[in-house]
Amino acid sequence: MNIILIGFMGSGKSAVGHQLARELGMDYLDTDEVIERTEKTSISRLFAEKGEPYFRDLETEVVRTLEDYDNFVISTGGGMVLRGENVRLLKEIGPLVLLWADAGVIHERVRKQTHRPLLKVKDPRAEISKILGKRAPVYKKVADHVVNTDKLDVDGCVKEIKEWLRSR
Repeated sequence: MNIILIGFMGSGKSAVGHQLARELGMDYLDTDEVIERTEKTSISRLFAEKGEPYFRDLETEVVRTLEDYDNFVISTGGGMVLRGENVRLLKEIGPLVLLWADAGVIHERVRKQTHRPLLKVKDPRAEISKILGKRAPVYKKVADHVVNTDKLDVDGCVKEIKEWLRSR
């Protein structure tokens, strides 16, 4: 079994994913890192040079390669579950755990990061609210479990996921 972490940028997928994998004795994979290694460039540069649709196609290609993976915690890009095909393929390999955070919390977490292509706008806080508003219904619809990370540190998130896994 795998555990797939979904959610918006800044929700904690990478930090929680690394620690969760360590504590459960699983391997860790970040789909954005796979894309960057394969394409030999950053996500930010891919967005700038080839556009978001090209990047979303790459995400789907990565998901298609995961069918034989087992015993992984997989962190996905924030927009990964916007495509139904990606959701279907991911659900075949493990449960989807949504790491949720409100727009204000996300903005505080990512406001100083320069590698976020969706935030290269005049008002990043408003952009976060707008995108999160559109994605929230999708995230919550496809998630098998939701962890609100607003007031939890990494340890608290990992503990909540482990408790949910034991109760399944």
